[in-house]
Amino acid sequence: MQRLPSINVLGTALEPCSTAPVTGWFRDGHCNTCAEDQGSHTVCVTLTAEFLALSKYLGNDLTTPREELRFPGLKPGDRWCLCAGRFLQACEEGAAPQVHLRSTHQRALDIVPIELLRAYDADA
Repeated sequence: MQRLPSINVLGTALEPCSTAPVTGWFRDGHCNTCAEDQGSHTVCVTLTAEFLALSKYLGNDLTTPREELRFPGLKPGDRWCLCAGRFLQACEEGAAPQVHLRSTHQRALDIVPIELLRAYDADA
């Protein structure tokens, strides 16, 4: 798997999203991506209870630990590399979490407009 360049949506070097818990398609703490990352795990967010409930309702339970996958289970306040499509869906449902633009990979822009990402900028 060849990684795409580590550039964020602002056009600068991609900053870390989280190492506790370790996130990212490559589990390297960054929202790096590659052609094989069909879900585009590129949007760095701070999770909320509302978003986690929506995700579980939609069939992706992020709160339950899965030891066989080395997945600790997530809680509100954790930072995580979210699928761009799921972020867009959460926006439409009124449950979008805050975004860290410097840690969000530029590939997210293939799915989510920059104006929408900026509307949820955690650092604004």
